[in-house]
Amino acid sequence: MLLPITQYGDPILRVPCAPVEHVDLELHTLGVNMLETMYAAEGIGLAAPQVGLSIRMVVIDIPEEEEEQPGMITVNGEQKPMRSIMPLVFINPRLEPYGDQQLCTEGCLSVRGIRSQVKRPERVRARLAKLDGSILEIDCGGLLARCLQHECDHLEGRLFTDRVSSAAKVTLAKRLKNLLHR
Repeated sequence: MLLPITQYGDPILRVPCAPVEHVDLELHTLGVNMLETMYAAEGIGLAAPQVGLSIRMVVIDIPEEEEEQPGMITVNGEQKPMRSIMPLVFINPRLEPYGDQQLCTEGCLSVRGIRSQVKRPERVRARLAKLDGSILEIDCGGLLARCLQHECDHLEGRLFTDRVSSAAKVTLAKRLKNLLHR
């Protein structure tokens, strides 16, 4: 079932999310619905606040054509193809971004029509609890590292527009204000 995507200006996007305390059938259904919603919107990640729920849950699916070469990441201490863990549906993530800061263009399904350069650490160590109770410990770079940071920012009430340079904030101000009046 497609869910409505919460848009810029909705207060839920600015609220730090509560941890997920238990996994039930309703949460599994939410994961399926979030993936379906993300695919329909042509996104690669979606966090629960973006569908109006203030819980620490995220879905990510990096398409094969978007994967960096060679597409290998460390999963629970082993080198694996990134495709082997997609799609990701997880709760209560813990991230440790590290490495040099890298500038890259980002957009967001909750900030329609706006893209901007954002500086983030190029790598991430992540501990992700899957809905089946298993834990994925991932060390990755590239698009997956960026997507993990972007989506987990949503769980803290932050948007990518908070992370742009001061000059970019000035440039985006009018466009963001226009989004509030749609």
